[in-house]
Amino acid sequence: QVQLVESGGGSVQAGGSLRLSCVVSGYTDRSPCVGWLRQAPGKEREGVARIYTGDGSTAYADSVKGRFTISQDKAKNTVYLQMDSLKPEDTAMYYCAAKRWGCGSWSAFGYWGQGTQVTVSS
Repeated sequence: QVQLVESGGGSVQAGGSLRLSCVVSGYTDRSPCVGWLRQAPGKEREGVARIYTGDGSTAYADSVKGRFTISQDKAKNTVYLQMDSLKPEDTAMYYCAAKRWGCGSWSAFGYWGQGTQVTVSS
């Protein structure tokens, strides 16, 4: 059974940093694609960053390029999202999600964590 457990959210002032963690378990046959997606109140969910855990290739939303970094520690089955130079518009619930195939898009993530809140004040 695939499980994702996030941690690391919180409140920070604009310009600050946070690091989110996602422990991924249950994949035994294939390295998954793991993504971080977010949803702000009244807005649609959007992709932030994703990584193919097989080879470490990554992709980012334009809104976070140069500020956020997705990475992994394979030994710990953990994917991280380092968020620097945070802005108030980054405020959202952040979700870790995973899928077996198709790491070239934000769609079709079949497994989700419970979410962690990130709040950035001006």
